[in-house]
Amino acid sequence: MNRVMHLLRGTVALRASGPFPERLMNLCALNRVDFWGVEWSGEHTLHFTIFRRDRARTQELAQRVDCTLEEAGRLGLPYFLGRFRTRYTFLAGLAAALLSVTLLSSLVLTIQVTGNEKVPTAVILSELDRLGLRPGVFGPGLDRGSIAQSAILGLEDIAWMTVNLHGTRAEVIVREAVAAPELAPEKGFCDILCEADGMVEKVEALEGEALVQPGDMVLQGEVLISGVVSMEPPQYSGLPVRYYQTRARGRVYARTWRTLTAQIPLQAAVKSYTGEEKTLWSLTVFRHRVNFYENSSISWATYDKIKKEHPLQLPQAGLLPVRLTAETVRAYEISAVGVDRDAAQALLEDQLLKQLEQKIGEDGEVLSTQFSVRENGQMLEVSLRAECREEIGREQETGPDPRVQQEENDNQ
Repeated sequence: MNRVMHLLRGTVALRASGPFPERLMNLCALNRVDFWGVEWSGEHTLHFTIFRRDRARTQELAQRVDCTLEEAGRLGLPYFLGRFRTRYTFLAGLAAALLSVTLLSSLVLTIQVTGNEKVPTAVILSELDRLGLRPGVFGPGLDRGSIAQSAILGLEDIAWMTVNLHGTRAEVIVREAVAAPELAPEKGFCDILCEADGMVEKVEALEGEALVQPGDMVLQGEVLISGVVSMEPPQYSGLPVRYYQTRARGRVYARTWRTLTAQIPLQAAVKSYTGEEKTLWSLTVFRHRVNFYENSSISWATYDKIKKEHPLQLPQAGLLPVRLTAETVRAYEISAVGVDRDAAQALLEDQLLKQLEQKIGEDGEVLSTQFSVRENGQMLEVSLRAECREEIGREQETGPDPRVQQEENDNQ
């Protein structure tokens, strides 16, 4: 510890010569001048070391005892820095470096978001940027509690958020809201209508009155399960049929036959690169961009631009708001070429099968498929005829039924 203090304060090694140099040591002790390392090198010469601040005081004491002082060496930080007092560029750079370290240590350089699964990180960072939390802001001046509360109000799928500051890294911890289950509507009336033409195979009427039976052929838009239920009176009672209305619920499974069609051009535009290209470099620090090119104008009519970013990343600190960007521009010409007919047909068939699966849903089943191909001018047309088994019912909201209203009026 003493060695470190000596280096920070600076020390001077002296050689004292005179008739009685030991008297100088006595005067130093009486005047509280610290010294150490006393060694005799002759009958009238001794060596010792003092602090830099006591150099002038020791010279005065040496004159009082007729001793001559000579410096044998200097050591310590003050003497090291003193060598650069005329090197203004170095001093300016040192001051700038110290200022940069002091300033940057108070800025937010990286933002880390954890705890999100459904909400994209980019959406959260965009909302925080709007509220003032972004790379380059003064960290101690942030009202982190207010930012977190405002972000929760701006992000519907976030239920809780906290912002922690760890030096130059801002840690954002979020908890996503649990979506409420979708509840089936309980009010109002509806019918179950047919969504696709087909032959009914199975009817599951949970509420309402089924109007079709297995084996019936149905058309799109036809009512399968009615929300108006008829109640037959007792036999020979002479009473009229009564009606009441509800929300129809149930499923109707049927065998359906669907036809889907897709087209694709027989000729396609293809890029042919000419070999001309240029690369434009730029450096972005926080939100300030510095371009390393003078003229960015591009004389080519058609070109591709490929952008590659090289962000600066420190270990265990994430990405810093400093990135080097290279934009490569490549010129090309467009020419029309014929497409591979077999490949185009296979592409359309795959698209039609995916479209069919979307229409019949997860519970549907494809029983058979048949494709037909024809050329229509410059277009290749592929048609899909498929036999499926699927649930064809869909709910359709309805208003009050006149028969039910008439019966209520008669009862009143």
